[in-house]
This record gives sequence, C-alpha cells and structure tokens, in this order.
Amino acid sequence: MPNPSEPEVPMSTVTPVIARDTASEPLDVAALVRAASADDHRATESRGFIVELMRGRRSLDDYTRYLAQLAWVYEALEARGIRADDPAVFDPALARMPAIESDLAALGAADWRDSHPALPATAEYAAHLRDIADDDVRYLAHHYTRYLGDLSGGQAIAALVARHYAATPEQLGFYDFDLGDEGPVHYKRRYREAMNALALEPRQVDALIEEVRASFRYNGAIFEALEA
Repeated sequence: MPNPSEPEVPMSTVTPVIARDTASEPLDVAALVRAASADDHRATESRGFIVELMRGRRSLDDYTRYLAQLAWVYEALEARGIRADDPAVFDPALARMPAIESDLAALGAADWRDSHPALPATAEYAAHLRDIADDDVRYLAHHYTRYLGDLSGGQAIAALVARHYAATPEQLGFYDFDLGDEGPVHYKRRYREAMNALALEPRQVDALIEEVRASFRYNGAIFEALEA
C-alpha cells in the first residue's frame, strides 16, 4: 500500500497539458527532469565508494557487494512486473533481475540473499519502492532514473570494471540490454519521447522531479553505506 503521507499522483487520470491536435511544442518533461535533478545526480556519482571503484582503487569483491545491493533495489522495483499499459516507457526488455542474479552467480555470490543482506540504506530504498503504486507518477521517477542510468553511466561502469578488475562478460550481463538493432542512444531518445507523450499535468511533473531527486539521494545513501 502506498504511504498515506506521500499521496499518489496517478498517471491513469492524466489530463494533457498540451492538446495533441495543436501545433504548439509539447512539454519536454524529460529535459525538465534532467535539468532539475542535475545537481543531485552529480552529488550521487561523486560519492567516495563509486569514485574509487571506477578508478580501480577497489576490488572485484567490492563490485560484487555493490551489485548485490542493487539486486535488492531491482527486486523491489520489478516486484510488480513491468506495466503493460504504456510499453513505450515500461518496456519488459528493461527488466534486470535475471541478469543481476546470473552475474552474481558468476561472481561467486549465488547466495547473495544470505551473503549480502540488504544494508539499512538499501532496505529503506527497497521499502520505499514497494510502497509506491505502479500508477503513481513517482514509480516512473525510479524507472527513469535506474534504467536510463544503466543505459548511460552503467555502460561506462561495465567498461571500467572489466578494465580494472578483469570482470568477464558473464559477470557483466547487467549492463547488456537486448535492444535488438537499436542502440542505447536511440533507445534513450525514444524513451524520453515516450515520457513526453504521457502529457503529464504540471503537478505530476513537479512530483516526478522531486521523486527523481529523491531517487538520487537513496542511491547516494547506498554508496555511503558501502564505503563505511
């Protein structure tokens, strides 16, 4: 059940901000979200643990710890299944749990639930995700942040982990998306266009932006916990 202190902002009751039969430019929600959350994004990716990991100052075991914490997050994110009402955004091909579990097995952590229990920061993030209904615009915020992040900075993470720690392709399937003939750049552009096509109301855009910013803070807290 959603947290009553954080009211849902359903996408199913959307009233278009801009009529589709007008010649006016549609609201670029994706650009607004990206600009409004830029500082939070930078603050998250500059946390000590992830910076050291990407610079080769950690170990493959540290990467395994990091991936195991992500497993708890993605399990919560994908627990409800991928929404089918707007597959242009909620694409089943984005689901990551099978790849994460396969990677963890290849990294020697097939028992990740026992060997890498959720840290308090991870458990808090996962609980928050489970409290958000899938028709709440805040669910879109985490969907956007996680999956587009995997298609963006995640690709660089994969390359650096392979370079610094000799990780094999079997250990990095998390970052390997089955997009057919479509590459990540084109896919991300289409995803953002699909976000804009949702024609969210201004109050929903505000809620989306605030929740994207919150998602970066949740991820930053996990990085801090891993460093500790």
